[in-house]
Amino acid sequence: MAMATQIFKKLSPAGAIILHRTKTTSAEYVASRARDPTFEKLMEKYKNLVKVISIQDLILSSNSTPPSVSLDFLNRLSQSLHLNRGAAAFLRNYPHIFHIFNDPVKLHPFCTLTPAALKIVRQESEAINNSLPLTVTRLVKLLSMSLTKKLPLRAIFKVWREFGLPDDFEDSVIASNPEIFLLQDGNEPNTHFLVLNDCETFKDCLVPAVENWRVLECCKQDCVVDRTGLEYNFKHGFPPGMRLRQNFKAKVKEWQRLPYIGPYDEMRVEKISSSKSGVMKLEKRAVGIVHEFLSLTVEKMVEVEKISHFRKWFGIDLNVRDLFLDHPGMFYLSTKGKMHTVFLREAYERGCLIEPNPVYEARRKLLDLVLLGRRGLDRGGDILKNVDLIEGNGVQEMSNDDIGYLWKHRYLRLRQTLAFQAMRMITFGGLMSLECQFKSKNQETRVTELLLKALSRSMLPVLAFLPSIGRVEFNSSRIVSEGSWRATSWTNYMISRF
Repeated sequence: MAMATQIFKKLSPAGAIILHRTKTTSAEYVASRARDPTFEKLMEKYKNLVKVISIQDLILSSNSTPPSVSLDFLNRLSQSLHLNRGAAAFLRNYPHIFHIFNDPVKLHPFCTLTPAALKIVRQESEAINNSLPLTVTRLVKLLSMSLTKKLPLRAIFKVWREFGLPDDFEDSVIASNPEIFLLQDGNEPNTHFLVLNDCETFKDCLVPAVENWRVLECCKQDCVVDRTGLEYNFKHGFPPGMRLRQNFKAKVKEWQRLPYIGPYDEMRVEKISSSKSGVMKLEKRAVGIVHEFLSLTVEKMVEVEKISHFRKWFGIDLNVRDLFLDHPGMFYLSTKGKMHTVFLREAYERGCLIEPNPVYEARRKLLDLVLLGRRGLDRGGDILKNVDLIEGNGVQEMSNDDIGYLWKHRYLRLRQTLAFQAMRMITFGGLMSLECQFKSKNQETRVTELLLKALSRSMLPVLAFLPSIGRVEFNSSRIVSEGSWRATSWTNYMISRF
């Protein structure tokens, strides 16, 4: 079944069913998808995190003590790492993660990880090592979905991070469990296959993740799903604002009731009918496989290119990307960061996993450092000593002497933003008299200087860069604000706490 496009079938000489999409090109189909703001914002954050992780892996793989790489080496990889402005400019945007120093022997600038970033690396490594039994089960399930119970090792290398595998999983997971896994040489040079030896021991574990949802839905008293067809249903949640026509709803309802072959069940190609019903069952089996694949990942997300490496071994003859687009109620495809990333919609709520795990929580801390950017620095560019970067949500505690500098950086960014909206501003004539009451005399002096400097530029009707710790009164315009700054009606502009 294809819910968003017209699909026709033909039989290849080998007897396998191949599906082709008509009407639109693949690029047009991707562009016409319904956007979900929550996942788009999440992927906007992950866009720079992917680059940070790539550089972090390069640093950790070096043999130096402490681990470090030269900026010349990173500059040579700028194009492959998508560092448009060069390595140095990118690294300086994340001083809480990377530290640039000059090597006294080689006389070249090098980059290493900060103590905060190294702490997160250790936390992630400990979480992975503590969950090794669960990692073995994940790998067994992945191999069990293959038609031949084996997968190329290079494909597993592509998703080792997504499945929470250790860096040395060949030794710590595969070699440590010879009764479960077996490495075979391929027909081509330097190719190896990972084979599942023992299928009976883990037979009870081969239950798809969707079955847990079906059991919970069946036990609910206010179940909105038809219990008669719940055996083959999947959870759906469509993007906000997406138009669901009656024809589309009818097709979804028909597709939900359709029986299919589970991801861990044996499939024989010769038994698949070439009728419309057989083609629809084949597509639903493919949906069940990719749904289970995403359920096994740590963050319930993966790049489409990586999952495509398993398509042949799972017996999927469809375009995987179009498969995600055909089922917007189950998956969400994002194109942020020059890559196509698919999310398992039911696993997320407001941009976070509903059921987080220790590995995911450690990686979210690294994302917090990425989002922190250059905030929390003193005037010399050094990290403030009493800024909590790991356990909290960014800047929590700062001295009164450092607050002025932090808000100065915010003022500069705000001024650049408001420069494009100058037509909505009004010009102040002269300097306004100002009365300030602050907790710190030191802070009062710095803030007053910033106020006078901003007013002299005659472009800010409201000064939103001030922390809400005092009371400021403009005698000429009688704007009085408590807690946050507000523009009056004659400015037609509002700036809340920045």
